[in-house]
Amino acid sequence: MRTVIFDLDGTLADTSGDLIAAANHCFRGLGLGDLLDPVADAATALRGGRAMLNLGFSRVTGVAPGEVDRQYPVLLAAYADDIDTHTYLYPGAMAAVDQLMSDGFAVGIATNKPEHLAEQLMRSLGVRDVFGSLIGADTLPVRKPDPEHHFEAVRRAGGDPARSLLVGDTATDRDTSRNAGVPSVLVTFGPGRDDVLALDPDATIDDFAELPGVVAGLIG
Repeated sequence: MRTVIFDLDGTLADTSGDLIAAANHCFRGLGLGDLLDPVADAATALRGGRAMLNLGFSRVTGVAPGEVDRQYPVLLAAYADDIDTHTYLYPGAMAAVDQLMSDGFAVGIATNKPEHLAEQLMRSLGVRDVFGSLIGADTLPVRKPDPEHHFEAVRRAGGDPARSLLVGDTATDRDTSRNAGVPSVLVTFGPGRDDVLALDPDATIDDFAELPGVVAGLIG
């Protein structure tokens, strides 16, 4: 079965606001105040918890060695406690997913967010059951950009890895698709449009309404 695998953060949903809130919770706990800005630092948020902690700590002096590792579980706990205050699905995301399914595609998710948090978020958003698979950062011994992360998401969705495609928003997603030998479609409506275009994926979309047609052209 032809299959479309989606990244989560920055692709299906804008999760940056809640991620930054969790990182700022860590910084406040250390007496540093809010070191990250929800708008200006949104692109970093979509690269994950450690990226946010590193960016915040780079803006102050006297941070003890290993503080990122110490604060990372604190960040995850804070995020789990408040995972969907600011998060929203991008406009048209689920309509595009529904159309792909109507066109005969299986759909799944491959994310470098920890699996339990990805499951929690997708259920909170009310759309988990739409997707045939969800592979998180810790589901397998490997994670994106290792191609097995993508392949397993395809297999669990009931698809054929040789007839699959990855929709994402970062270099990690582009690299995953290349390592897997499958096409990539990157979205340009998140933070850093110019950076996305420079990655030279097989295709880009400015709006989810474009996705079914683009997918049909790549693995139709």
